[in-house]
Amino acid sequence: MEQKSNWQEFKAILDQHKIVKLYHFTDRDNLESIIKNGGLYSWGDCEDKGIKIAKPGGGLLSRDLDRRDHLQHYVRVSFTTQHPMMYVAMQDGRLSNPVILEIDPEVIYWQDSKFANMNATKSGAHKGESLEDFKQIHFESIKVRKHFDLPEEEQPYYQAEVLVKNFIPLAYIKNIGNFGIPIPSQPKALQVKNPYTAQITRNTPTAFIFLVDHSVSMKKMTSLYGEEMTMAEAAARIVNNQINELVLRCVKMGDTRHYYDIAVVGYGEDAYSGWQGELEGRDFVSPEELKNHPYTKITTRKETRTRKGVLIKEVEQVQWVSVRHNGSWTYYHEAFDYAKKLLDEWMKEHHEKDCYPPTIIHITDGEFNHATKETVMQKANELKAMFTNDGNVILFNIHFTANHDATPVACPINKDELKGNVYAETLFDMSSLLPERYNQDIARCLNDNRVGRHVAMGVNADATTLIKLMDIGTPTNISQNQ
Repeated sequence: MEQKSNWQEFKAILDQHKIVKLYHFTDRDNLESIIKNGGLYSWGDCEDKGIKIAKPGGGLLSRDLDRRDHLQHYVRVSFTTQHPMMYVAMQDGRLSNPVILEIDPEVIYWQDSKFANMNATKSGAHKGESLEDFKQIHFESIKVRKHFDLPEEEQPYYQAEVLVKNFIPLAYIKNIGNFGIPIPSQPKALQVKNPYTAQITRNTPTAFIFLVDHSVSMKKMTSLYGEEMTMAEAAARIVNNQINELVLRCVKMGDTRHYYDIAVVGYGEDAYSGWQGELEGRDFVSPEELKNHPYTKITTRKETRTRKGVLIKEVEQVQWVSVRHNGSWTYYHEAFDYAKKLLDEWMKEHHEKDCYPPTIIHITDGEFNHATKETVMQKANELKAMFTNDGNVILFNIHFTANHDATPVACPINKDELKGNVYAETLFDMSSLLPERYNQDIARCLNDNRVGRHVAMGVNADATTLIKLMDIGTPTNISQNQ
């Protein structure tokens, strides 16, 4: 690409501010097309070339504004991984599984590249091709973690952009090889790797986080295998049982292998580690640590399949998580923040590996408090936007109820199934779109053989439905040899 004559002056500014990467968000479903066509085209060039964009990031209004400002033939690149418009696209349903492409900052030096000190179509944006135009970018503002960290008057400058004319070749997308899709020497010859298919090994583990509502309303009574108990007790027993199942899957030839990390987070007005006993206060723990440090054992009832059918038997069950229902409020946002903190660290260690993405299973009996819907949705979308090479984090939201007259809905395909239930529709929007590999488990557990992609949620789930959803939500694609 022909460079600006004074490109070294642009480079000096980048060096001064330690900027080594630019970013472009897109949906994982678009990666195949980007690789097949040899790079990232503007949406206007895609239209001209007949390239179909599976999940466009911009809506109709965005395209109209681009046309108005003659920007439809520019690829928009930002300085941040937490672009506010990515979350808007998720909220509007345009993006389901966003990924962040890392762009070589050399595109700044290209002759036709332009710069905008905020969203280029926003009223008052300063844009142009020169060094002076580039200097209009508020470099200190683009380096903060989120635009919410800036004063309100400065927040628009967080969305400063580099506008690259027509096309960014694959060679300038620095992480394009990190998504498991082979990069062919001939772009049209492409063997696509399906997401959510990575083998779980000790070198490429996954993670599970259980978020459990400990608010006072969990004192309501329900039944589990015919035994009366509080919802908090039922939830604790079901979570403990699921953890035990995960640990047992790691036992190979007498060795408890580190196939995944597991965390339990309890929350009410605040969020905290849910482990008890010797693991108290810990966050992620390994299957071996769980096997070696049980908190207590209880005698409980369990469904067992035999030749004569399904029987309910009394069994001794290991417990790591105890019953709590003492929180006055239900602060989803605190639970989601805690999970985000855990995954930020986990992703730093595993982000470049071909790891099956982490799963979050959130169990609650009611609506959130002390935060707006927009805030809670933003925090849910931040979790869903995290990804490994194999796929995006999966967030299950399960509404647990003691109301036996309420009609349960589990893993719906569309909102129509929720019959206008506003709370259920909110959970639907907060939850992940499941890959089709989950359909087999959904069919087995829920007797649901519909074709399509289900959403990772349940509403009005009794204890039996909760158990089934937990089973669906904890698949393990463990390698037999590693």
